[in-house]
Amino acid sequence: MPLNIKNALRAEVLTQALPYIKKFNGKVIVVKYGGNAMINEQLKEQVMEDIVLLWLIGVKVVLVHGGGPEINETMAKFNKKPEFVDGLRITDKETVDIVQMVLAGKVNKSLVTLLQMNGGHAVGLSGIDGGLIEAKIKDERLGYVGKITKIRPQPINDLLEKNYIPVISTVAGDKHGNVYNINGDTAAAHIAGALHAERLLMMTDIAGILRDKDDPASLIPELTVSEAEGLKVDGVVSGGMIPKVDCCIKALDEGVKNVTILDGRIPHSILMELLTDEGAGTMVVRDEE
Repeated sequence: MPLNIKNALRAEVLTQALPYIKKFNGKVIVVKYGGNAMINEQLKEQVMEDIVLLWLIGVKVVLVHGGGPEINETMAKFNKKPEFVDGLRITDKETVDIVQMVLAGKVNKSLVTLLQMNGGHAVGLSGIDGGLIEAKIKDERLGYVGKITKIRPQPINDLLEKNYIPVISTVAGDKHGNVYNINGDTAAAHIAGALHAERLLMMTDIAGILRDKDDPASLIPELTVSEAEGLKVDGVVSGGMIPKVDCCIKALDEGVKNVTILDGRIPHSILMELLTDEGAGTMVVRDEE
C-alpha cells in the first residue's frame, strides 16, 4: 500500500475517533482485566497499549485485575490443589497468603511495570491499602473469601488527581487484620460504583452475551437490565455468565453509566469499544436508556 494511502487511512481513523475522545476525556473508565487477555502475552501487551493510549488522551483509567492461573501455578508449587464451590475458590489461611502474595505482589507489580514500559505512569494498590476494600466472610464453607462491606475510593481518587493509572489487586481486609480473596468482577463493580465511573469494561473469554451459546453470530450488542433479567429466567444467561451479569446490574445500580462485557480475545478490544461505533461485546444499560 502506498505510504500516502496508509497515512490517509490513519488520519481517517483518528478523525472518526475524535467525538469519542471528546466524550471520554476527563471521565473515569474502570477496566476489569482477566481471562485469556491476561495469559496471552501478545494480548496482554495490547491491553497495556490501549490503557496507556486512553491515559494519554485524558481518560482516567482504573485497572482492576485478578490472576487465577498464577494463583493456581503458585499453589501447585506448595503442593496445594485448587478447590471451588459455585465458581469461588475455597481459601484457607495458607491459600489466602498465596493469593495475597501473587495478586498484590507478582501480578500487580508486573502490570505496573508493563504500563510504565509503554509510557504510562502507574501505581499498584491492593484492596488492603488505605482501607480501599473492606470485607467480611462471605460463606464459612469458602474460608477467607470476602463479601465486600465498604469501598473507600479516596486512594484511587488521589492517584487519578495526580495523573496516575491505579492498578488494583482484589484482596481486601477487615478491622481485625484478616485478609480476604475477593472475586474480581464483584470488586470491579463495587469500585466503579464508588467512583461513579462513566464506563465499566469487564474483559472475558467469550464474545459477550449470546442468544445461542454455540453461535458467536447470535451476539446481543446491547440490552437493558430488565432484558438481562429475562434472559436469566429463560436460561439464555446461565452458568458462569450469571454472576457477570449480576455484577453489571450491581454497577449500574450504584451509578455507573453503562457496563460492557467485553471480548478480551480481540486485539485492542478496549479501543474498539470506547473509540469506535463497532464495539466488542455486550453493553448493559439501565432500562430508561
